[in-house]
Amino acid sequence: MRALVVDDSRAVRVIIRNILLEMGMTVLEAGNGREAVAVLRQNSDIDLVLVDWNMPEMNGLEFIREVRHQRVYDSVRIVMVTTETESEQVSRALNAGANEYIMKPFTKEVMVAKLNLLDVFGE
Repeated sequence: MRALVVDDSRAVRVIIRNILLEMGMTVLEAGNGREAVAVLRQNSDIDLVLVDWNMPEMNGLEFIREVRHQRVYDSVRIVMVTTETESEQVSRALNAGANEYIMKPFTKEVMVAKLNLLDVFGE
């Protein structure tokens, strides 16, 4: 299982990366949506993307829309991980193609539970 963590905060990327590593995943990182699109293009075996909403250059919502417009990424599961907590924002992310939504701050238990809902390990 390969995951891509997209967040402009290095500290947040480290926290998420460590949780995913504990779950046995290989983890790649990007600092914004534009970098993340490039990483996806170079790594066709990414199964999961955890993406922040508020980032420079290309935000998380723009990233999701870009990825979902390309059929080759249909099987990639996308989780929005953000401080945007209003129900309208959650709906916008899900309607754009996010599979799940995690609100910051989050705990390891919340992240693991959300990823298990997505059946990322195919169990």
